[in-house]
Amino acid sequence: MNRWKPGDAKRDTVSMIRVDQAGEYGATRIYAGQLAVMGDRSPAARQIAGMAIQEERHRAFFDAMIARRGVRPTVLQPFWDVAGFALGAATAAIGPAAAMACTVAVETEIDKHYEDQLVELQDSDPELVAAIRDFQAEEVEHRETALAAGAEQAIAYPLLSAVIRIGCRVAIATAKRI
Repeated sequence: MNRWKPGDAKRDTVSMIRVDQAGEYGATRIYAGQLAVMGDRSPAARQIAGMAIQEERHRAFFDAMIARRGVRPTVLQPFWDVAGFALGAATAAIGPAAAMACTVAVETEIDKHYEDQLVELQDSDPELVAAIRDFQAEEVEHRETALAAGAEQAIAYPLLSAVIRIGCRVAIATAKRI
């Protein structure tokens, strides 16, 4: 294991855990909003329900890590609760393709975010690195599933995707600090 030594850059695993838990929580709320609008009978809803189960596992891992490591969760959790559900419900109300477009946009940003964390962590925190690698693979799978389900056919896909991706970047930056 490559441990920190004086002169090395410090890795801020506390903020990583905080933002990852907030992001996984937000993902569960997005899927909850989508499923509240879509129900559970369409093929898209069944795909979303499967992705939601994986996101719940990710969130549970980070909830436990926050408790074990004494990390303060983001104070914005009530905001992510409402904003995530609203984003999910709004995209599902537009239609299944828009719900999938939301997944593509979010997972694109999360894939990049997790990759940046892996580069920063290297092998300094094996438990966190292993979880991020595992979860990143599932996030990429979600993105590919959503693309295969017609995400790019959503009304105003480029605009919808860009707005959601910007929102994700803002959420990530905010949750690291607050």
